[in-house]
Amino acid sequence: MGAQDLNIFSLGTLLIFLVPILYISRYLKLGINREIIIGMVRMCLQLSFVGLYLEFLFKFDSPWLNTAYLLLMISIACHSILKSSNLKLRIFFKPLFFALLIPFGIMLLFFNGVVANIDNLFEAKYLVPVGGMLLGNCLRSIIIGLTHFYSGLKKNEREYLYSLCLFNNRTQALKPWFKESLVAAINPTLASMATIGLVSLPGMMTGQILGGSIPIVAIKYQIAIMGCIFYTEYFSVILSILLSLKTGFNTFDVLKADIFQNDRN
Repeated sequence: MGAQDLNIFSLGTLLIFLVPILYISRYLKLGINREIIIGMVRMCLQLSFVGLYLEFLFKFDSPWLNTAYLLLMISIACHSILKSSNLKLRIFFKPLFFALLIPFGIMLLFFNGVVANIDNLFEAKYLVPVGGMLLGNCLRSIIIGLTHFYSGLKKNEREYLYSLCLFNNRTQALKPWFKESLVAAINPTLASMATIGLVSLPGMMTGQILGGSIPIVAIKYQIAIMGCIFYTEYFSVILSILLSLKTGFNTFDVLKADIFQNDRN
């Protein structure tokens, strides 16, 4: 027994609450009404497309097709991360792609093969939803990590260069910014983990219950996925910074001047 279906009219009634939001935003001259409308329209169109595509994906259940879709998801995630972090795509896309792919791939296959213990590791109904949850939760952490690291380093570049002048290597000189960025990136997830079940009922658990699973089974899945999310986030943040050092710095260990999107050089 699955969740009760929602008709188009019932979904449309949610737009009632959009009217006061648009009015208040216009009254306060926030200048975000256009972004709100575009965001809502894009969300609806994108989710509708994904719904149709997933039906096709689940029907054929091809390992190659499923893997290709996950690689596409990683590519889109990298583009979104770099745009939000104000870092140039051509410089950081490749290292960020592998920084996401390595821990993501390991944790996804480990969840399917060891935790969920399914026969086909590339089965679409496990691979795509679980992969989407891992990637979606990694976005915020990596954005925070990269933004803190490169913006903080740019702001305090003299301090970094002074550390190099004291005969520290690049790794030693960058250590304060690396530690600060990692803590800032992981803290929101740690806070969420500390209050989960008390303050909020997470998405996977809710979906399992609505899908007909008993609460204890839903809780087991949620514990497993939260562990995988945290591990993926932690290692992805570390790798995204470490792998980007080669492209973000020149041969003299100096931060490149043109790594930010708003740079005109």
